[in-house]
Amino acid sequence: MISTFKNFKKMNTHTDHNEYDNLRSVPRRKCDQCISEVDGQNYPVEDWGMGGLKIFGDFRVNQIGQQLSVVMKFRLHDEILKIPHAANIVRKTEDGVALQFEPLTREVRTKFQKVIDDYNTREFAGSFA
Repeated sequence: MISTFKNFKKMNTHTDHNEYDNLRSVPRRKCDQCISEVDGQNYPVEDWGMGGLKIFGDFRVNQIGQQLSVVMKFRLHDEILKIPHAANIVRKTEDGVALQFEPLTREVRTKFQKVIDDYNTREFAGSFA
C-alpha cells in the first residue's frame, strides 16, 4: 500500500507548472513590460507579483538571504514608472535569482496596482480593435 502511494505521488507531480507556484501567496505576472535594476545594472524580469520577482542575471557572488535594493521599471501607457523596494534572495539558479519583497509600503502597493490597472485597461481597449 505504501509503495502504491509513493508511485501515485510520482505520477501526479505537475511537470508543466513551476513547483513554486503553489508555495506563493500571490500569483506572479509575466505579461507586464518591465526590467529590474540592482546595483546600477539592469536585468530582465521573468515574472513578478506583489510578493516578489524572478530576474535573469549573474548573481553568483550573492547569497541566499541577502537583501538587495531593487528598482522595478515598468513601461505604462504614458510613462515609465520606477518602483524602488528591498527584496531578499530566496532562491538561486544558473540563470538568475528569485527575490521575496520586504513588506510592501502603501506607496509601493499603490504603484504596483497602477501597473496592473494600466495593463488591464490596455487589454480591455485592445479587445475592441
